[in-house]
Amino acid sequence: MSHATDNRGLIMYWAFNEDSGTSALESVSQVQDNIQYVFNQAEFTKPCPPRWRQGVIGNGLLFDGYSTYIAHSFDEGNQNTEPEYRSALSIGVWVAPRSYEWGDDGKLSAIVNRYNLDRKQGYLLGMFRHGSWSFQVGLEGGDWKELWSPDGHELSKNEWSYVNAVFDGNQGEIKLYLNGSEIASAAVPRGSRLAEATDTDLLIGKNNHSSLLAEVFSLHMFSGIIDELKIYNRALSAEEVAASYRHVLDTFHEGNRPQLNYDEIKLDRTPLLLDRHRPQYHVSPPAHWMNEPHAPIYFDGQYHLFYQHNPQGPFFHQIHWGHWVSQDLVHWRDLPVALAPEKDQLAPDGIWSGSATYDADGLPVLFFTAGNDSASPNQSVALARSTYTLDGNPDLVQWVKHPEPLIVQKKGMGAFGDFRDPFVWKDDDGWYALVGSGIEGGAALAFASQDMLNWTYKGPFFKADIQKFPYLGPIWELPVLLPLGSDKQGVNKHLLLVSPVGKGADVEVFYWIGQLDKQNLSFIPDQEEPQLIDLGDFHFTGPSGMVDPKTGRNIVFTIAQGDRTSEMEYKSGWAHNGGLPLSVYLRDDGRLGIEPIQELQSLRGAKRLSLRDQSLAETNVQLRDVHGDMLEIQLELEPGSAKQFGIKVRCTPDGEEETLLYYDWNQAMLMVDRSKTTLHPGEKCRGIQGGKLELLGENLKLHIYLDRSMVEAYANGLKSLTTRVYPSRMDALGLEIWGDGEPFVKSLDIWDMQSIW
Repeated sequence: MSHATDNRGLIMYWAFNEDSGTSALESVSQVQDNIQYVFNQAEFTKPCPPRWRQGVIGNGLLFDGYSTYIAHSFDEGNQNTEPEYRSALSIGVWVAPRSYEWGDDGKLSAIVNRYNLDRKQGYLLGMFRHGSWSFQVGLEGGDWKELWSPDGHELSKNEWSYVNAVFDGNQGEIKLYLNGSEIASAAVPRGSRLAEATDTDLLIGKNNHSSLLAEVFSLHMFSGIIDELKIYNRALSAEEVAASYRHVLDTFHEGNRPQLNYDEIKLDRTPLLLDRHRPQYHVSPPAHWMNEPHAPIYFDGQYHLFYQHNPQGPFFHQIHWGHWVSQDLVHWRDLPVALAPEKDQLAPDGIWSGSATYDADGLPVLFFTAGNDSASPNQSVALARSTYTLDGNPDLVQWVKHPEPLIVQKKGMGAFGDFRDPFVWKDDDGWYALVGSGIEGGAALAFASQDMLNWTYKGPFFKADIQKFPYLGPIWELPVLLPLGSDKQGVNKHLLLVSPVGKGADVEVFYWIGQLDKQNLSFIPDQEEPQLIDLGDFHFTGPSGMVDPKTGRNIVFTIAQGDRTSEMEYKSGWAHNGGLPLSVYLRDDGRLGIEPIQELQSLRGAKRLSLRDQSLAETNVQLRDVHGDMLEIQLELEPGSAKQFGIKVRCTPDGEEETLLYYDWNQAMLMVDRSKTTLHPGEKCRGIQGGKLELLGENLKLHIYLDRSMVEAYANGLKSLTTRVYPSRMDALGLEIWGDGEPFVKSLDIWDMQSIW
């Protein structure tokens, strides 16, 4: 039986065996160190302590990747006795990383560190891009020494690794050990001494020199679980390191390497379920950042939807593909990250937007934008295949990237450097792709393939006339093409969606109805001028779409942007969510019809109100008893004597906070007035937004979904208005019909809505 390293020379030890609470004991000094964590004090959700998890021995501490860290101070009493130079230092620690950072400014995600880079003093043990890791020390005389893990010895995600770093000045060497075995060594002059950074706190999980992003987010933080951190003032021998490793395996794990249950380390949705602003029946990542959802596909009885995701924190950086699965497009399950940047020549710097289709055998494949900052341009079209044929897992958890990019932009192929967001579809003749770019204005470029691997450029599919429509911008992202079937004249129609970006662009989802010229692979719009689906401001963007094989419907997915400051997103621990899935179709009058999918009715709880043909005053009396921030509302209003009329939502009883959705009959505009939405000084939701809605004499028919901060109004099956509201008051839950005259309530139905999580 091997025995543990003896504790000679042990100067600091965190066992992380606390099961709860906001502090961790350093056993040698018996100091209780405070654990910094965003939800220790929470403004919008119930405060909760840092996440304690199963460790290799007892418990371990989960570091969230952006807010969790420990600062261990050396008090004045200690300060005097503390040596300024050490001839030896050893660190041993068990780590299970959850995600890797991009590596801004060449700095490490610190596991443990106490260093002053300006003076080249102290030490740093941390992780870098793609799981590589390093031990770095400042030597007496101002020399800074770095020792790096060699290729093949990275710290694996979601697995336990035992890491040791040893500085031995007398012998003149620095060594790295992984899982009990030496993997790297470097020579230093014999008799070298490590210069302590005595003016600095020791930090666990945060770099002493972390960079700030958006003035709020500290980068270079550790994401994952840390356990059994020991620091010695002597050099551990190779035998001691190996024995220490074996001791944990033999004593606590029946001789095996400790196994980590994925549920212990995955991003945890639980603290956010009580967040009073976070939507509960809209799809969202478990925590942290998302931008657009994309690549919807149906396979083996389930719908899959992926999304742009930063698992490290609620900020835009180091983008992965998150993954959900659903049987009904309403209730979603969180699955592990599907695609992550890896140490390769394909996409080391980001997995950006794309789409999904089927290969020749009917198996799902993902097309994505491969981010590679060492290439020019830094974006190309790449492919990943599921391991379904090997593991038979219908959740499609594992994906393998094709090693080479499939489509690389050449000069003269759109705006060089902007080439992203492939939308790929398959029919009997082969595979087709649209890629977002620009040609003297935004453009979707067309490609075709017979085998899904070799692609031919077919020229622009469609491009903007920015002389006429400058808001269509210099670049288009996220092109989507969906078949609408035949119109009344029997002409086959398609829907083209794009998202303009760049200077002068209006970042909204624009669309055209038109014809697909398959011969030339181009698009002929019925009208030059684009239309908007949504009339809100930046809350309905990032389109993706699919034809649902089960029903033949066209379904569109979007991101509902949060409209908050970085500071609010830091405090909240989440940023953005998906919009409700929409069914889009060609109406008999030739216009585009939009409706939330019918499956959403499965979320209805109690019916709170149902009335017909009532006056404004009668209706508002009955509305006094209806409160909520998770409601479905169907309302039909006749203008009567009113020129502006609608409904107030999220109202306080005294009217101090309220959000007004209304129609302006004279202007034919659907509007939202958020000038009284919130008194919170940190929230941005303000002003009046809206746009054109021609009702052609019809009554106003609003289908409204309230989900915490989400307000979505669908008007007459023609337009939506999506907006965000963050009331400061907990009693901003009321409803009131409103008009500048006397509108007449033809019908009003209200249901409670249930959470999908």
